[in-house]
Amino acid sequence: MKFLAIWGSPRRGGNSEVLLDAFLQGARQEGAEVEKIALQKLKISPCLEIYHCFKDGTCPIRDDMRPLYDKLLAAEVVALASPIFFYGLSAQAKAFIDRTQALWARRYQLRQDFPGAGRQGVLLCTGATYGKLLFVGARLTAKYFFDAINVSYAAEILVRGVDAKGDILKKPEVLEAATTLGRRLAQGERLEPIKLSPLAV
Repeated sequence: MKFLAIWGSPRRGGNSEVLLDAFLQGARQEGAEVEKIALQKLKISPCLEIYHCFKDGTCPIRDDMRPLYDKLLAAEVVALASPIFFYGLSAQAKAFIDRTQALWARRYQLRQDFPGAGRQGVLLCTGATYGKLLFVGARLTAKYFFDAINVSYAAEILVRGVDAKGDILKKPEVLEAATTLGRRLAQGERLEPIKLSPLAV
């Protein structure tokens, strides 16, 4: 079982990374092959909207996004982890997701054969406030990101009220749930896809 973890925080050792690492710990316990991508270490330009990908499904921008396309297609579980900034994903995560327009073009514009059967996606987010709509933007973005790469939006762990570094350690039940989720997916369990309402509260 191949797990690809996309970590979108600019802060090393922060709450979203601790949450993601707990999830990956569970996957490793079941023998999964795990790769964690730290977006803050990469140079990924924003999408330039030049529609080159509509021609052949490739992006002409030469940066650190290029090797990630094949990794996204090879993974059986894709985890996206990010803190919430202004009620959305981090800039690093959003730039990465925007560049998967090339994969969307392969799937929907060019109708190319696309891996997908049985692949699952997971959203892991942490936010400082307790606002009812805190995760609306992140959930909708994740929904369409997972659709673009043809994985089922299978699970999410969304944690409110964590801001300072280490706050999530005060919620051991959340970290335990993340580890359990990683184990379940590594064991090959198929989860019922998440269906979002128009207002994804």
